[in-house]
Amino acid sequence: MIIDIVKVFLPAVGAFVLGVLMTPILTNFLYSHKMWKKRGGKIALDGNQAEVFNKLHKEKEVNTPRMGGVIIWFSSAVVIIGIWIVSKFFPGDITTKLDFLSRNQTWVPLGTLLLGSFAGLLDDYLEIKRSERTDGKNGGLPVKIRLCVVFAISLACALWFYVKLDVTGIGLPFGFGELYLGPLFVVLFLLTSLFIYASGVIDGIDGLSGGVFATVFAAYAGIAFYQQQIDLAAFCTAVVGGILAFLWFNIPPARFYMSETGTMGLTITLTVVAFMTDRLGGGYGFLVLPIIALPLVITVLSDLIQVFSKKFRGKKVFRVAPLHHHFEAIGWPSYKVTMRYWVVSVVCAITGITLALIG
Repeated sequence: MIIDIVKVFLPAVGAFVLGVLMTPILTNFLYSHKMWKKRGGKIALDGNQAEVFNKLHKEKEVNTPRMGGVIIWFSSAVVIIGIWIVSKFFPGDITTKLDFLSRNQTWVPLGTLLLGSFAGLLDDYLEIKRSERTDGKNGGLPVKIRLCVVFAISLACALWFYVKLDVTGIGLPFGFGELYLGPLFVVLFLLTSLFIYASGVIDGIDGLSGGVFATVFAAYAGIAFYQQQIDLAAFCTAVVGGILAFLWFNIPPARFYMSETGTMGLTITLTVVAFMTDRLGGGYGFLVLPIIALPLVITVLSDLIQVFSKKFRGKKVFRVAPLHHHFEAIGWPSYKVTMRYWVVSVVCAITGITLALIG
């Protein structure tokens, strides 16, 4: 029991320390190479200028570097792989037990974290470089391309669950067993992944995304630990440690933004973790996802509500979407929005963990 606790918490501390130590190097690189958008402004989904958003954030976009999410996935991956290397080159009772890079629990989430983050890094780089153009065209990878990347990674994961691991449904609480889905499980996995990926736009206020994602992954670490998925729990805490290192420097005024290299990897991986704590762990990780990740869910829903309202009613529901920017637009200081989202995230995480345990 003691070794399991150490195994779970050591990666969090390691990733946090490594992330903090590497930040000055990353900061120097980002600022010396001016890795921020050279031209501010955001285009809304209808193709017009997002006037309210630009009024709130246009100046910040051209002064704050992107790619801060590198801290998260790099520190997490180095700690995960580093502990595995130590266990192989210095085999012993302790080092072997601390190793949590396993085929049945952590290979897939680590793979999605890295693949999604690399794709996001390319998008960030292209967005920065294209903002230097004088023809007015802006943006990184087209939305369709990014969605295809997320779809491809998610499809590979869904097929791995369905074909290799024989997962054909989701767990139901209170003794109802399993809801059999058959091939529809793959569809559910893909829709969930795309939906959660869309929540990456929560990375719009200093400190907001870091606090929310750290809380969500910490909640799933607790669920995985309870289900004796110790390796997966350790993976989640390693990610939490990396996020907290990022958050240390992202608290207002932010030194850099998480951007796509952080959000793409985290959102796809969150979907994988939710399904791994479902039937594979004998739990209900999928059903509690909308509760634990409620701030992310609300972020996506507010965008969808705004789009459909403008299309079919001809008017907006919110002053600006997603919801956290609406709160800014009505006069809330950004720090108030961030801290209240943190509070809501903690409450949702506690509620989701409780339901997962008593179910």
